[in-house]
Amino acid sequence: MRNTQYLNSRLLIVAVFALAALMSSAGCKSTTTRDAPASPTAPRSAPPRVATTDDATLAGRVKQALAADPALRSATISVATYRGVVQLSGYVDSQAQILEALAVAHGVAGVQSVSNELEIKPQ
Repeated sequence: MRNTQYLNSRLLIVAVFALAALMSSAGCKSTTTRDAPASPTAPRSAPPRVATTDDATLAGRVKQALAADPALRSATISVATYRGVVQLSGYVDSQAQILEALAVAHGVAGVQSVSNELEIKPQ
């Protein structure tokens, strides 16, 4: 009787480990394929290059554009960028300044989009 229980528990343990190994190895199969050129002498075309702007450079250009705008000189605006997305944060005096800051940031070359975190100063 004891021997049967012992064998059943061992069999269950082995089955659990085998199932776990089977499931983890199924996720390791490679699904990528390589495109071969049309003919052995056909040159491969290079992947298209995307013109990217360094985030620090882009942030500097946005800051300069904001500082050059007379309507925004009194505003305290911070600029952060990540992969062309500009985040504006800080405090301004009015909704009109928020709209102006967004328009100025959108007008800078290399800006993909603008995230608005600007707030109107409490009175």
